[in-house]
Amino acid sequence: MIYCLTGTLIHVDTLAYVAVIDCGGVGYKVNVTSNTLTKLPLSADKPVEVRLYTHMQVREDGIDLFGFFSTEELSMFKLLITVSGVGPKAAMSILSLMTPEKLSTAITAEDAKAIAKAPNVGPKTAARIILDLKDKVAKSFPVSPDTDTGIRVDTAPLTSGKLEDAQAALLVLGYAKPEVTKALSKVDTSASLEDIIRAALAVLMR
Repeated sequence: MIYCLTGTLIHVDTLAYVAVIDCGGVGYKVNVTSNTLTKLPLSADKPVEVRLYTHMQVREDGIDLFGFFSTEELSMFKLLITVSGVGPKAAMSILSLMTPEKLSTAITAEDAKAIAKAPNVGPKTAARIILDLKDKVAKSFPVSPDTDTGIRVDTAPLTSGKLEDAQAALLVLGYAKPEVTKALSKVDTSASLEDIIRAALAVLMR
């Protein structure tokens, strides 16, 4: 496994999101996010030495390298690809839309709409990311309590109004009303709104 590449940046393709780094005479083609791309200046007059932290994917038809300017971005990428249905392409798309800090905020706030704006990521995939990673990112990527970027949840006892809120949140994620109603009928309605939404998502994703 290649942990990082340190060498001379010899080519950047801003359309394909690719950087080529010359390490000892070998040019490594690295797929990068737009956030990393903005931190890679290419000077025609003077060679630029850069370091990218990498993840290598081995496939039957080839090997791909994914590079990141920071270890935080690499760590978030590795978390994303542990989610069912999220491959490297979708993970890179999300991290091109958001920095690791902003993505952590969106996940913690259950802002599925923000995550679903990334190409190759739909509402259901965004909901799955939140369900699978909320606890993990809370430990690895602490979010300021002042941050407000998503759905507010309440831990007070459930009321009919909160049930409507849970239904509305699930409908926003792209689920049909009949399947939402059915899922909500299978969860513990005495739980907090946050737990009701999480439990309903778990039912919907089976």
